[in-house]
Amino acid sequence: MSDTPQLLLTHHLKTLRLPTFLREYDKVAKQCAAEGIDHSRYLLRLAELELIDRERRMVERRIKQARFPATKSLDSFEFTALPSLNKMAVMELARCDYINRNENIIAVGNSGTGKTHIALGLGLAACQKGLAVGFITASALVHELMEAVDDKQLLRFQKKLSKYKLLIIDELGYVPLSPTGAELLFEVFSQRYERGSTIVTSNLPFDEWTQTFGSERLTGALLDRLTHHVHILEMNGESFRLKHSRKHRKAQT
Repeated sequence: MSDTPQLLLTHHLKTLRLPTFLREYDKVAKQCAAEGIDHSRYLLRLAELELIDRERRMVERRIKQARFPATKSLDSFEFTALPSLNKMAVMELARCDYINRNENIIAVGNSGTGKTHIALGLGLAACQKGLAVGFITASALVHELMEAVDDKQLLRFQKKLSKYKLLIIDELGYVPLSPTGAELLFEVFSQRYERGSTIVTSNLPFDEWTQTFGSERLTGALLDRLTHHVHILEMNGESFRLKHSRKHRKAQT
């Protein structure tokens, strides 16, 4: 019978979904007893531990749900290697105020300059703020949209996309789109206009986006929506991949 209160406490804490409370209460009780801390401060310390751990789990869940191809932070980006990119502007964006204002970001520049890294870093910052983030390449998004049309699930898929406070669409412009694909992608941008934030990375300057969408009218309408509230990151410079490859070859010779 002496174990009954402990068993009940374990049951109740599991039911209340307080795993950190359950894991730490005995250890913290001994610490507080040794330090002469009263019961209210003991409970406060446990509650703080639970909140910290809950926030950590929430961030981990957001990162997993975002489906990032890799977890990269802005701290690991080589800003000094890309003078065209304004580091202070990027770090200000990492505060995520632009998301609260439903503004967009477009990172434009030649291949290999770290556009995806910057997008991932900003996506990670948003996850750490507790915001719902989604990551997908432009070609994969169009593929999923067309599959949703074939399966008569387009509305459901569009609703799923609308739940992201931040949607990252990577590599726009690498592959030309079919007329149907271009229209479906336009609809995504149109539905997010002033309702959610979008980050787009592209290797094409704006005047060449017609090559991707195949229609000047559609491209003009898309850019009108996408650039109405936008932060543009100019990322032209030498490819990081080529630079690292060159260093690797030199090291081997």
